[in-house]
Amino acid sequence: MSNGLTEFDRLALDAAIKQARKSLAEGGIPIGSALITREGVVVAAGHNRRVQDDDPIAHAETVCIRAAGRRRDWHELTLATTLSPCAMCTGAAILHRIPRIVIGENQTFQGREDWLRAESVELIVADDPACIAMMERFITERPDLWDEDIGIPPQ
Repeated sequence: MSNGLTEFDRLALDAAIKQARKSLAEGGIPIGSALITREGVVVAAGHNRRVQDDDPIAHAETVCIRAAGRRRDWHELTLATTLSPCAMCTGAAILHRIPRIVIGENQTFQGREDWLRAESVELIVADDPACIAMMERFITERPDLWDEDIGIPPQ
């Protein structure tokens, strides 16, 4: 598979990329996420809706986790996200004991992978060219919105 991903990981990341593109088409921040079972079934997906919903905590991962609803199998799921998860999204994954996360890219933003590793979460960083290009373009075209999303005060 490309970038050393298994077919399973590619399936999960592709579902997340689809969500990121959906957010971008809606005028939002192009970050997407998906939850997948061991059998390869996508049980939930979500994209960053902070702009669309005027909701500062509607990051892709939290939207995806919310869409999954009440579950007892978090410990068996894989979370895919197009971008390295921030502290809030990392905390949500740790809270629900999600054991595995496929990260599309961490070059444009380095989230709390250190915290995830400290909690023994298995991380697969894809360095996916589509994820990198999408974020680089967005950051170049909308630096104000990007800075707002990651909490950088106006200059």
